[in-house]
Order: sequence, then C-alpha cells, then structure tokens
Amino acid sequence: MFPDYVRPWLRRFRVDFNPKTPPPTSLVVVATIVAIIGSLAADAMLVRIGVAVFPKTRGYSHFRFSDYSKLTVIGVIIACVGWPIVTRISSQPKWLFFRAAILVTLGLFIPDLAIWYLGQSATAVFVLVWMHIAIAIVTYLSLILLAPVHGRHARR
Repeated sequence: MFPDYVRPWLRRFRVDFNPKTPPPTSLVVVATIVAIIGSLAADAMLVRIGVAVFPKTRGYSHFRFSDYSKLTVIGVIIACVGWPIVTRISSQPKWLFFRAAILVTLGLFIPDLAIWYLGQSATAVFVLVWMHIAIAIVTYLSLILLAPVHGRHARR
C-alpha cells in the first residue's frame, strides 16, 4: 500500500491503521466546546497575570480578547478535527496526538519569535508563548479525557 521508504516512518510514528474504536462525534463536539471555553479562559487568565507581572504590557494589541479569541478558536477547532483522524490511523492515538500537539505548539512559537524579532515587547511575547502552551494542554486533555478511544475495531 505504501512505498518501502515510507513504512519505517509510519512505524516510527505509530501510524498502523489498526485503530481502536474512535470516539463518537457527540463526545468530540463536547470536548471541542470544553476545549474552546477552557482555552479562552486560560488565555484571559494569562493575559491578566501577564499585565499584572509586566505592567508595561497593558494595552498590548494581542492581549485584546477580540484579537486572541479568533486565533484560539480556529486553532482549537483544527486540533479537535485532528483527534478523530488520529484515532482512525493509529492503535496508539494518545501517543501520536501528544507528539503532534508538541510539534504544532513549537511551530506556533515561530510567529511569536517573528513578532519579537520585529520589535514587539519580549515580556508580551513571553505571555503569548504561555498562552500557546496553555491552549495545547487544555485542548489535549479535553480530547483524550472527554472523547476517549475504546478497545479495538472488530475486523470484518
């Protein structure tokens, strides 16, 4: 099905197309809603803490709810769409999804580094980095705890 040079990579990332039973769509929707609300709450809390610890960041444009909420919701929805896909391609979806979440979160640091390099406040960017980490943790935990996988698919 796959070329020989791809198979070791699939094994390494535990993509074996021998899935457990994926979570029902209703549970993924619930987990998505919880992840969005939890991520927005974590963002708001981190902004408040960031402004309290670093008062010069007060009024920073990326700390406005209207600014960070759009990107947070989009990112959480993308991650939540990814979870059912991962549960269908791997017998170890939590292992794979956890590593994917880390890679994606590290990738999301690139724009943070770019805006810092272009002159944005280092302390404000520091808070943005923690916002990305919090969103990843909240979303990952929401999905694996509220929309878990079960047993193995019956072979037909």
